[in-house]
Amino acid sequence: MYLAETPLVTPGRTPDPAAPAALEPPEQWHRVLTLLCAVSLFIGTRTIWTQAASHRLVVAAVISLCYVSILVCGVLAPTVRLGRSLARVDLCLLLTAVTLVLCAWVMNPHGNDEAVLTAQAARAIVDGDPVYGQPWPWLFGHGIALTPTMHGGYDYTYGYPPLAPLLTAPLLWIGPDGVPATAMGTGALVVGAVTMWRMLPAPWRPTATMVCLGFSFLPMFGRQGYPAIVALALLIPVVVRWPRIGRGGRLGGAGIARAACLGAACAAQQLPWFVTPFLLAGLYAVRRGELGPRAAAGVLLRVAGVAVTVWLLINAYFVVREPRNWLGGIVLPLTQDAIIHGQGLVGVSLYYTDGSDRLEWYGHASKLLLVGLLVLYVLFVRRLGPAATVLPWFAFFLATRSQDGYYQLMTPLWLAAAVTAPLSEFAGAWQPRPRPLAGAHRRPARIAAAVLVVVPALASATAGATGTPPLDMRLASVRRASSTAVSLLAVRVENTGDDALAPHFTLTTGQGFSPYWTIEKGPRTLSAHTTAVYEIRPPSGKFRFPRAGVRVRLRAFTGAPQTLSSTDVTKALRAPLN
Repeated sequence: MYLAETPLVTPGRTPDPAAPAALEPPEQWHRVLTLLCAVSLFIGTRTIWTQAASHRLVVAAVISLCYVSILVCGVLAPTVRLGRSLARVDLCLLLTAVTLVLCAWVMNPHGNDEAVLTAQAARAIVDGDPVYGQPWPWLFGHGIALTPTMHGGYDYTYGYPPLAPLLTAPLLWIGPDGVPATAMGTGALVVGAVTMWRMLPAPWRPTATMVCLGFSFLPMFGRQGYPAIVALALLIPVVVRWPRIGRGGRLGGAGIARAACLGAACAAQQLPWFVTPFLLAGLYAVRRGELGPRAAAGVLLRVAGVAVTVWLLINAYFVVREPRNWLGGIVLPLTQDAIIHGQGLVGVSLYYTDGSDRLEWYGHASKLLLVGLLVLYVLFVRRLGPAATVLPWFAFFLATRSQDGYYQLMTPLWLAAAVTAPLSEFAGAWQPRPRPLAGAHRRPARIAAAVLVVVPALASATAGATGTPPLDMRLASVRRASSTAVSLLAVRVENTGDDALAPHFTLTTGQGFSPYWTIEKGPRTLSAHTTAVYEIRPPSGKFRFPRAGVRVRLRAFTGAPQTLSSTDVTKALRAPLN
C-alpha cells in the first residue's frame, strides 16, 4: 500500500513538497470545515430559486444543479480518503458558490441607494461632469432609500472615494440604474473570494468560500453595489500573512503589491481608513523587534509611501478638478450628520429611553475609543497583534451610526488574519514600556493603563446615553383620512432645554425611519422654555396604522445641537383626542 501511494519522481525534477501531504488522509477538522462550507451555501439559496422559478427557468435549473453539487460535496467531505481529493471538493464548493452568487445577481441586479449613486457617479465621470457635491434627488424614491440628516434634509450626493465609480464606468453598458455598480460589486466579491481561497493554506480554504460567498450576507452587499466590497477585495491580499511584509528589511514585489492594494482600498471606501493605522502600527512593532527602530521605520515609510502614492493617483483627477468638493465628498459619512441608527449603544436613546440632548457625545465616544484601542494595541501588540482586523470596529459600537454592516463587511479579514497571522508572529514584536509599566508592580499598572485609555470613551458614551429629551411632545388633535389612516397631527411641543431648537418630525414603527413629515404650521425655531403647537402632515398625505401591537413613536430631531425627543403615540392615534 505504501508503494501504491508513493508519488513517482521524474529524475532531475524537484519533488513537490505538498505532494506527500496531498496523498495522506485529511484531518478531521478539515473535513468539518468543508462540510460547514457546504451548509453555508444553502442559506438564502431557496429564496433565489423561488424567485427564479416563476419566470427565469434557466436560472432556476442552474440553482437546482447547485443543490446537487452541494449535496454531493456534503457526502464526499466526510468520506474521501486523500487530502488531494478533499482539496478538489473544496474547489467544487468554491465554483458552486460563485455560480450561486452570479445567479442571485441575475435575479436582483438593480441594487439600492449605494448602487444608484455609484452608477450615477460613473456616468458623471464618463460625461465629464462633477462628481462630488452634486445632488441627484431624482435617483431616490420608488424603492431607493433616502439618508435623512439631523437637520431635516436628505443627502443626495456621492460620499465615497472615487475608485468604485472608476471601476463601474467601463460597465455602464450593462444596464440602467444601479445595474453597472451591482455588477462591479458582485465581481469584486468573487475576485476577493477567489484570491482569499488561493492565498490561504489548503485545509483552510473552505472558510474563504464560507465567509465570502456563503450565508448570503456578503453577496447581498455585493448585489447592492456597496463600494466597501471593493475595499474588502483589495484588503484581502494585504491582510493574509501581513506581519511578514518587509521581513528582512525588503519589501520585494509582493510587499509593494500589498502596499498598493492598501492604498487602492483606502481609495474605494472609508472603512479601510480605520483598520490601516492598526496594520501599520503592528507592522512597525514586528519589524522593529526583528530589525531595530531605524530599519523598521524604513520599511514602514516605504509601505506607507507606496500606499499614499497609489491613493493619490486614483484621486488625482478629482483633486485637480474639484478639490474642495472632492475633500468634502470623501469625508461626507463623517460630517453629514445622518440621523442616529444601528445596533450599538445609540439604541439606548433610540429605543429604551425617550431620547437625549447630548447625541454628539456618542460621536466623541467613538473617536476616543478608536484612539484608545490603538494605544492599547501598541502597548500590548504581542497579545493583541492577531486582532488588528477586529479591534477598530469596536469604535462603531459607540458611534451615532452603529449599523452591523460595518462589522459584517470586513469579517473575511478577521478570518484571514486569524489563520495566517497567529500569536507566534508577534512573539518578538517591540512593545513600548514606560517606567510605570515595567516596574515591580507592572501587572496592576498595565491593567490600570488598559482601563485608563478607554475611560474617556466610556464617559462620553455614558453622557450621550444619559441625556434627556429636550422637547416634551403631546398630541393635541388627530385628523383622520380614514378609519385606518391619519392625514394631519397637531402636536403641542414644549422646549424644556436652554437652547433654541429647530425640530423635524417623523413617526416610526420599528427600527427604520420614514421621511420627515411636512410642518404645515408652527415656528421654525422654538425658543428655550417656550411652547408651541405644530401641525404636521405625512409626506405621502396619509399615515396608515400598523398592525395591532406595533409601537408607534413620534420623534423630533434637531441638528444644532443634535438632539432626539420621542414619545409613544400608539394609543392616541387609534383613539384621537378631541
